[in-house]
Amino acid sequence: MNKINLIFSLIFVLFATHLPAKDYYVADFGAKADGITVNTRTIQRAIDYINQNGGGRLVFQVGNYVTGTIYLKSNVTLHLEPGATILGSTNPLDYVIDPKVKWSSMIFAINQENIGITGKGTINGRGFTTANNLVSLIHRGVFEDELMLDRPREWRRPENIYFRECVNVTITGITLRDPASWNQTYDQCKNVYVDGIYVDSKAYWNNDGIDIVDCDGVIIKNSYFDAADDVICFKSHDANSICQNVVVENCVGRSSANGIKFGTVSRGGFRNFKIKNVTIFDTFRSAITFAAVDGGIVEDIEVDSIRSINTGNVIFLRIGDRWSSGKQPSMKNVRISNVYAEVPFNKPDAGYSYEGPVEDNPRNISPAVIFGLPDHKIQDVVLKNIEIVHPGAGNPLYAYRGITPAELDSIPDMRDRYPEFSQWKELPAWGFYVRHADGVVFDNVRLVAEKKDYRPSIVIDNVDGATFQNVEFVEPDSKGKEQIIQHRSKNVTIR
Repeated sequence: MNKINLIFSLIFVLFATHLPAKDYYVADFGAKADGITVNTRTIQRAIDYINQNGGGRLVFQVGNYVTGTIYLKSNVTLHLEPGATILGSTNPLDYVIDPKVKWSSMIFAINQENIGITGKGTINGRGFTTANNLVSLIHRGVFEDELMLDRPREWRRPENIYFRECVNVTITGITLRDPASWNQTYDQCKNVYVDGIYVDSKAYWNNDGIDIVDCDGVIIKNSYFDAADDVICFKSHDANSICQNVVVENCVGRSSANGIKFGTVSRGGFRNFKIKNVTIFDTFRSAITFAAVDGGIVEDIEVDSIRSINTGNVIFLRIGDRWSSGKQPSMKNVRISNVYAEVPFNKPDAGYSYEGPVEDNPRNISPAVIFGLPDHKIQDVVLKNIEIVHPGAGNPLYAYRGITPAELDSIPDMRDRYPEFSQWKELPAWGFYVRHADGVVFDNVRLVAEKKDYRPSIVIDNVDGATFQNVEFVEPDSKGKEQIIQHRSKNVTIR
């Protein structure tokens, strides 16, 4: 991980060198901060002028600046002073679908360098209103509803920010609110620095916190995310690209989907990540999801110091074979340490505007899951200094999954399914379920069930090389219960 620390230092130097210093005020170009006037052309003219005259900051002072789609250009930073808000137009026709990325956004940057958005102001997409206005246009026949759900496709609804193939990107201090789709996407960018932002992204469907797609050299730190969909989501859309050299540090997030996630799409993969000091709370799915289901790789991942409070699942590691197109998915060298987690009995995101779907809930509360494939096994996972407090109370009369060889063999691999910890519904363990994995280490792991569960704490299946060292089980009324069940496994050491 020394390589990541080096990148961290280099990005600091890079941005200290390249961030432009000269200030231009958007009001001087004629922008109106009245919350009514649509300033799209005026803001774009100001950006173009600064770009053509050596670069600088376009400063937004106190007020509300309405805009549709604008394009940020090289050597230009948007700087939002306290009390300044860039408001997305609520007219869907004020946004374009960029011909290169085939997506809609309020602020685009395509193939630019040395760009940023800084300050203590706000970008507010007003996405709930904009999305519902788009639904109205669908009803009037202006657009088609491909999903037939009164829920327009993600690419047609504007994000707040979409940067593609940009170099040296700085996003600091700002507040991002209410996108109509995903919130902010950095796609195939190099040297992305995100620090001290506040994200409130839960007003409509697919409101992610931040999406990083096939980027190289990313820092996300000191930030807060409240999202209807995934909090910090890493994606790999291009089989010939990879998302790599990433640091996530000192962040807090909540989601009606996942906390930190790899692999909504995983065609290329994810490599060299360091994730440290992160808190995930009130989250419907997993605090940590690492998935390689589209032929990509997941390797050299370090997770350190995670708090997962009131989260439906803690750890979900998955290899699948959905859109692999002949590529060989893999996951290896994953280290997760210093985790404290509390899993609730009830739905953890109940009461939020856009909750995770009830039909996706498992039957009894699910364990943490490490699940590869027989021909693509997860390799070399270390779990160290982990404590998970689980509600227990698994009821065989409500739903049952047994631990006889035949019952364990009956669990499907589901190799082509979208990766979610709940996809199997009932699993035969309450603490950890590990299948199709080699070289798994449990070191100083404490699993606590608040009520007696009919299932054992850990089940391993088709595992070659498992070490259980200083593993403690706390479960009421379970004296003498066998807590580690082995099936089709070998080279297992329990100390």
